[in-house]
Amino acid sequence: MPFTPRPPLYPTELRLLATAPVDESQPPVGGVPQEVDAFPAALRPEAPLPAKAKVVIIGGGIMGLALAYNLAREGETDVVVLERGYLCAGASGRNGGGVRMQWGTPALVELAKRSIDLMKGFAGELGINVWLRQGGYLFLAKTKAVAQRLDRNVALHNKFGVPTRIVSPDEARDIVPGLTMKDCLAASYNPEDGVIFPWPFLWGYAQGCKKKGVRVETYTDVTGFETSNGQVRKVKTTRGDIACDTVVLAAGAWSPEVAKLVGVQLPNEPHRHEILSTEPLKPFLQPLVSVLDTGLYFSQSMRGEIVGGMGDPKEPAGLNMGSTLRFVSRFARALMEQLPQVGHVKVLRQWAGCYDVTPDNNPILGRTPGLDNLLQMSGFVGHGFMMAPAVAERMAKWMASGQSDELFTRFNLRRFAEGTLEREDMIIG
Repeated sequence: MPFTPRPPLYPTELRLLATAPVDESQPPVGGVPQEVDAFPAALRPEAPLPAKAKVVIIGGGIMGLALAYNLAREGETDVVVLERGYLCAGASGRNGGGVRMQWGTPALVELAKRSIDLMKGFAGELGINVWLRQGGYLFLAKTKAVAQRLDRNVALHNKFGVPTRIVSPDEARDIVPGLTMKDCLAASYNPEDGVIFPWPFLWGYAQGCKKKGVRVETYTDVTGFETSNGQVRKVKTTRGDIACDTVVLAAGAWSPEVAKLVGVQLPNEPHRHEILSTEPLKPFLQPLVSVLDTGLYFSQSMRGEIVGGMGDPKEPAGLNMGSTLRFVSRFARALMEQLPQVGHVKVLRQWAGCYDVTPDNNPILGRTPGLDNLLQMSGFVGHGFMMAPAVAERMAKWMASGQSDELFTRFNLRRFAEGTLEREDMIIG
């Protein structure tokens, strides 16, 4: 059952897990538990789907729900959101909750800044506490190339009013006492970045949707489409068909699979990223810390756990959400290299989710060439969660008003055929 707690029988210390053998020459495989497709029958809705909706949004993650909520704010409440599993089943419920303004392209800096502003007012507007804590992000650079990237981005951030600054290794140790800065040349720090708790963030949007009359339908899998004259006319599901005027594909790493059902080829690739959480400690760590070269990141939640992850360069593409000992071992070694005093801390649980990766690490937004009423809203790699409030706000206004917005031309699907790519390089993992 979703969210059933299963604490380990013998919680194990990080320093012991770090000794587990890992063959770095081989790619990671499998993992337990695998994704469950056969959800319990008791959880499946019995009420029929509406026969028609003005807007059908495929994907009940943070993107789809935030868009639905913002459409309702714009006056469009004839909206149905379709989610194949339970809320928080996908990447929106599996991330580390980091929200940052430190990006390498103007568009993402601007979107992230607006998103964090919206997060500050989330509890007041939607009545649910998302535990936003602006303790900052501290990025560490081990190579000259990455150090130069951090230095280059500071000017961009400052241009948008983001107070990022370069800090020396000694200054980084002052920000995070006990940090070794082993092999690190430089760091960048923005005290206004932060962390929120992902689940209430998503649930808040879902509750807001329902209060405004939007239908949020869980355990409803899309199986196909009916099209004619360059338009999607119906969305076919395991619970019946819905006629529609507009379809939005916001299924994250599952978007390419859904797009294939209507003959659209997306360049997105799903990549597993693993994460873990430890037993709670007294507060000692304010910012989220990331070694950009290796993809290591870790922070401390408001409940005291260390929450962190680390990308694996040998991870093959694929929809795999299983957990591996390989990850825990690699993460424990990398964490203890920078913060050796946490070696005694025990790991309580681990899980995995999928990054939704595009060739330029930027999203796919706007109209689909050849299917004018199929809108794309995917390809956010691992940062869709933190961009959702601002992207959804702009997309809802664009859809409701019909006015042009450069965001939906800049990141349109056709850019891959035209070769007009703008690569984002501040990716963790």
